[in-house]
Amino acid sequence: MRTEKKQRLGQLRHWRIRKKVIGTKERPRMSVCFTNQNIHVQFIDDTAGVTIAAASTLSKTTPDREKMAANVPSAKTIGTLAAQTAQSKGIKHVVFDRGTKRYHGKVKALADAAREAGLQF
Repeated sequence: MRTEKKQRLGQLRHWRIRKKVIGTKERPRMSVCFTNQNIHVQFIDDTAGVTIAAASTLSKTTPDREKMAANVPSAKTIGTLAAQTAQSKGIKHVVFDRGTKRYHGKVKALADAAREAGLQF
């Protein structure tokens, strides 16, 4: 019962956020997804329906990917890596989409690391 309520509240939160957050080619949506083991970041152009760039704890370019997990230190690393990947594709401004997660802990660490690496949102 409690899990169902949390999932329902998360879905409502996600819909509320996605109503306002739309990515364009000039300012793509930085979508963040946390699973129990991994972290995924995508830069999405919603007008064309295309993923422009992506970074993950599973990608082969990630340093020490065997030691990565879905925790705060890994979130900082992935945030920095995502910012570098985006900047190599010419992306400087993004719209941050935190999904169903609240803005604290891993989400905040990833966002702060991306800002320090040069992304603006």
